[in-house]
Amino acid sequence: MKATRAALVCGLLALWGAAPNPRQVSAPAAPAAEREELLFVLNPAPARRLQRAVDVLWIPGPVQPYCLGRTREECAAIDYCIRTTDRNVSQCRNLGVDVTRAPQYPSDLYPRRVLAVTYFRTSVSAITGLGKLFGFIDGRPKADFDRLSLRARVKARIRVKRSADDDDFEVLEILAAPLL
Repeated sequence: MKATRAALVCGLLALWGAAPNPRQVSAPAAPAAEREELLFVLNPAPARRLQRAVDVLWIPGPVQPYCLGRTREECAAIDYCIRTTDRNVSQCRNLGVDVTRAPQYPSDLYPRRVLAVTYFRTSVSAITGLGKLFGFIDGRPKADFDRLSLRARVKARIRVKRSADDDDFEVLEILAAPLL
């Protein structure tokens, strides 16, 4: 009787999603790794501009040519539409880019999608070289950072956090000011 009751409880927990289904358990996440990458720099969305922040984007190589001259939101939509299997969703219409001709991402690609982090001026002391980045941004017209450009990139040492569900990154050090 106790074994039957335990099996029933485990079955109910699995149905409610409280217990892991052995067939759905993902592989353990890979440990964080450090890399040097070229990252794009943009002004943050208008809601955060008053907070004197900067967006730092890591964009997969295959989508970069389609993103140049576009905003963060447009680039993220193009990236999504290249990766999705259903390109008929409203987000993928009227992009100005034929995503059906874009190359598919290889399975070992870093990053697997457009990733972005917003840094505020209060983070300057925590990240080596971030002060140089804010100095560069302050010395240029604000409009230079409204759209993705090869002129607004930095070389940075980053920590990649890869998991089965999603990836993330953090900037450890700005190695070179935006490359011109």
